Amino acid sequence: MTQTKKKILCIEDDRETAALIAEELTERGFEVALAYDGGEGFAAIFKTMPDLVLCDINMRVMSGFEVLEHLTRIGPRFNNMPFVFLTALTDRKSELKGRQLGADDYVTKPIDFDVLAAIVTARLAHIARTDVWARDVQLNDREVETLTWVARGKTSAEIAQILGLTKRTVDFHVDNARIKLGVATRTQAAIKAVTGRLIEP
Repeated sequence: MTQTKKKILCIEDDRETAALIAEELTERGFEVALAYDGGEGFAAIFKTMPDLVLCDINMRVMSGFEVLEHLTRIGPRFNNMPFVFLTALTDRKSELKGRQLGADDYVTKPIDFDVLAAIVTARLAHIARTDVWARDVQLNDREVETLTWVARGKTSAEIAQILGLTKRTVDFHVDNARIKLGVATRTQAAIKAVTGRLIEP
């Protein structure tokens, strides 16, 4: 059985760079779609539903930051889509902003294609692993609710107040979630549930 090629959407306003990226990734077995500005790229995400997005930051119409911000606002169905920034901006402030917006990785120009391919492969493999274990974990509504508040930094007493439960009941649900997720602490449970897209922090 032939494996379906993973779809990569590359949003890059420099056509020469975009063509090089497409050529390199196609040779490595990926299916590549191109968009040449942020607006076109944003629309292409809906049209092609790629497995991963590579996106330049400084572009016409919408910057890469804006594309990611809009996607995040739209919601959960795009949360599993790895988003990697391509940029000539090597300053820490830009990288930090990208990561705060939820970017999965950062590739600086000039692009080292071996590094790019390694990042793309690793990000897609991580999603595949996460999907497998996430399907096996069944959290009930209360477990999802209490763990979401744990991920937001609330104590059991605060969660009890928010949800109108007793602290003991909150601890019970958080503990059940922790056991199902196979981790030792509630913090680890929250992190694992966020990573697996079982909860939205």
